[in-house]
Amino acid sequence: MAVKTTAACDQPLSSSEQHASSCNNCTTVRCTAASPVDTGLSTERAARSPRNCHAHPNQAMLNDPIIPPEDRLPGALRGAGARPPIFWKSLLVIMALIWGFSFYVMKEILDTLPPSYMLAVRFLVSALVLGILFFKRIRAHFRARTLWWGMLLGALMWAGYTFLSLGLVETTAGKNAFLTGTYCVMVPFVAHLVTGETLTRYNVGAALLCLAGIGFVALDNFSLATGDLLTLIGALFFALQIAYMSKAGTNFDINVLTFWMFLVIGVLSLNLGMLTETAPPSSAWTPSFVGMLLFLAIICTCVGLLIQNLAVAHVPASTASLLLSLESPSGVFFSVMLAGELLSGRLLVGFGLIFFSIIVAETKLAFLFRTSRRA
Repeated sequence: MAVKTTAACDQPLSSSEQHASSCNNCTTVRCTAASPVDTGLSTERAARSPRNCHAHPNQAMLNDPIIPPEDRLPGALRGAGARPPIFWKSLLVIMALIWGFSFYVMKEILDTLPPSYMLAVRFLVSALVLGILFFKRIRAHFRARTLWWGMLLGALMWAGYTFLSLGLVETTAGKNAFLTGTYCVMVPFVAHLVTGETLTRYNVGAALLCLAGIGFVALDNFSLATGDLLTLIGALFFALQIAYMSKAGTNFDINVLTFWMFLVIGVLSLNLGMLTETAPPSSAWTPSFVGMLLFLAIICTCVGLLIQNLAVAHVPASTASLLLSLESPSGVFFSVMLAGELLSGRLLVGFGLIFFSIIVAETKLAFLFRTSRRA
């Protein structure tokens, strides 16, 4: 899954971009039409107010009702509310690389453990970890609306992972990685329908470039078998989950929401596994096998998806989808490094297309326009 940086004027701004900026000794508040909370204050009047002339540069941010209490300190911001957009984008790139490596790990696990049981272990362990870490928050936010959104997002992600895992059993790892990556093309369109996020020609063009690049990297041919179709269905559910997560992320405690998502995925997967699959024998649970499961549960799931949900709440959904699309080429990269696959010209072309798609989505080629105007 992939993302991008600074929101342009044709896109809703992330919460980290809706903060005040200091100019000389006065605080000027940036006006945003897409802010989830309308304070009812005139930003121009607030900037001219004498009380603001010697205020702390972050005073407007400290008064921003969007920022949760846990991200505030006297006279300063900390936590998610204080992070610049590049911070969240960097985290998304790192997680995309880790998830690319997880394709190799999942393929190894599925040789022993059926898909639903794998998902049950992966997400129940993650829910347990989050439950311990954020018990007080979960108890404080135990409300019907939080449970509803947690169940909705969890069900969407459960469907995505279930179809992805079933597809991985039936098709090759390369096809699975490519077809899963198609959600980066679906997200801007789904987000446009769900949240009203503006769809620009740069979003569309960058997504198509990214799709072509992933095809060069991970697709051997364009035949669509049963496993390919299952993976495409999973990609659609991932796109829906990202769009709805972007919509709900600024209204809930993300840690609490992620806990309920993991718990729902784990419970649904366990029930499906008990009904349709055969559990592996006890001899299969070797230390190395348990270690791979813990890597999926702790690093890829608990840490990874928590970081993703936090970041998606601070950047546009279409931007996040593009950055996270690095998951597919990184999967091929680790396959080359660990399995000894040759790096062909087709792979190099694919990496180049994906890199260029991120530049287009990130900058909208503004640096080219500035150069032409100077000339």
